[in-house]
Amino acid sequence: MKYIVVLLMLPFLMLSCTSDDTPEVVDPQEVFWNNLKNHCGLAFAGGLSKEPPGDEMLTGTELLIVHFRECIEDTIKAPFHIEIENTDDWDRSRTWFFIRHEDRLELRHDHRKPDGSEDDNNWYGGFTEEPGTGHIQEFIYYGREDPDRKRLGWRIQIFPDEQYIYGTIRSDDYTWRVDFDLTQAVDAPPAPWGHE
Repeated sequence: MKYIVVLLMLPFLMLSCTSDDTPEVVDPQEVFWNNLKNHCGLAFAGGLSKEPPGDEMLTGTELLIVHFRECIEDTIKAPFHIEIENTDDWDRSRTWFFIRHEDRLELRHDHRKPDGSEDDNNWYGGFTEEPGTGHIQEFIYYGREDPDRKRLGWRIQIFPDEQYIYGTIRSDDYTWRVDFDLTQAVDAPPAPWGHE
């Protein structure tokens, strides 16, 4: 009879022993998402750290600001403000959209004109193809390859309270990159064009 009681109790004993010992699975994309979200409401200064030969979008001396302006359940909006040198003006045309899906993350670029209307080149972006890490995610530009058939896309790195990096990639290498210092917040800029 004792053996029967022990046998009947064995499954319950096994469950009680294993449930507490089972390690929790951590989704790296969820960690990455929270690392972005934890900076919501804050703005940070940065600058150009790499550009391809002949690129004239930035000179490398202007001030850049990323503002983690709006965080809702599945969307984080981060405007990218560019100081226009030798003027008091700013280019407020770009907003990075991070979108969380059930099985992957998405990056989109919202480009606006000063009057708030959409730019001709707007809403391009890509999706993650790999789990990535809590600090680094790559967004692949589907349907587009360079002449050497190397994949193109964007790599985002975030090290909370340390550094945020946005850049374009060709295969595994950065082709264009801007770095932001997350150790010290700056004054939040005005709303980007089209998002007042």
